[in-house]
Amino acid sequence: MVAVLKPSATSEQIENLTQWLKERGLTVHISKGEFYTILGLIGDTSQIDTELLESLEMVDKVKRISEPFKSANRKFHPDDSIIEIGDLRIGGPNFQMIAGPCSVESPEQILAVAQSVKSSGATILRGGAFKPRTSPYDFQGMRADGIELLLEVKKQTGMPIVTEIMNANHLPMFEQVDIIQVGARNMQNFELLKELGKTNKPVLLKRGLANTLQELLMSAEYIMAGGNHNVILCERGIRTFETYTRNTLDLSAVPLLQELSHLPIIVDPSHATGLARLVQPMALAAAAAGAHGIMIEVHNDPAHALCDGAQSLRPEQFAELSGKIKKIREAIAI
Repeated sequence: MVAVLKPSATSEQIENLTQWLKERGLTVHISKGEFYTILGLIGDTSQIDTELLESLEMVDKVKRISEPFKSANRKFHPDDSIIEIGDLRIGGPNFQMIAGPCSVESPEQILAVAQSVKSSGATILRGGAFKPRTSPYDFQGMRADGIELLLEVKKQTGMPIVTEIMNANHLPMFEQVDIIQVGARNMQNFELLKELGKTNKPVLLKRGLANTLQELLMSAEYIMAGGNHNVILCERGIRTFETYTRNTLDLSAVPLLQELSHLPIIVDPSHATGLARLVQPMALAAAAAGAHGIMIEVHNDPAHALCDGAQSLRPEQFAELSGKIKKIREAIAI
């Protein structure tokens, strides 16, 4: 349920109403917009008399939210959420390019890629330290050593880093990581999501390869229900009957999620297509669709990459893509 307050509502009135609602066992989330203040009510709202609430002088209207996701709902928080990572912002009118290798392989490799993508306009460095692989015999990542290498490159380049977590027990290793990524396979690892909800760290939540948008938003709800509202959604393709690509990139998810939720949404065309030659057109389409950012895999030697070389761009290809993204962003701003 949400209660939309009139612009004339005073701070004292809002405080008194909030306290009254909390005494009835509800959690109250206050969202202040340019003209209205909205109280988002979470809990058993059946005991609240909506007519009584609407009769208050300070209340403009009361609406019940029918969707199962509440905190992530656009009705609950009409304005776009903007996630801050240092001086960077994701969401609203802001657009960020995240780039880097699928996995951290060596000090030389991660530093070379970071320097190249930064010079081409990337603002956040991605790199896998823990790698969930379909086969137990494939490269599983450098783990803690990989995180240490990312942190060292962060010091040298000044780029914030994002890397994937596999287990809640690993959280202490991620204290200095700027954005914690929850991969597609862990989107419904609810115990992990609960633990991330106890932190205040930005979480990049990837859509599962066979999950609906509502299920993605419900996973975001798990994190937000714990108190962490710094959630970034990521569309990375879903499994369909098509076999020419690894997954099918669902770009309709971008405007739909923006309609349903206030959380920022970025797109990962690398994992969606699995083919480097398709990454550029899909990244451009994502920018044109209104995504708040893209995440691109870049490797300085894709042919010898230990993980997902086939979908990785070379640094010069990323530089070309970056220039085109800028033109797309300028075009849709007209």
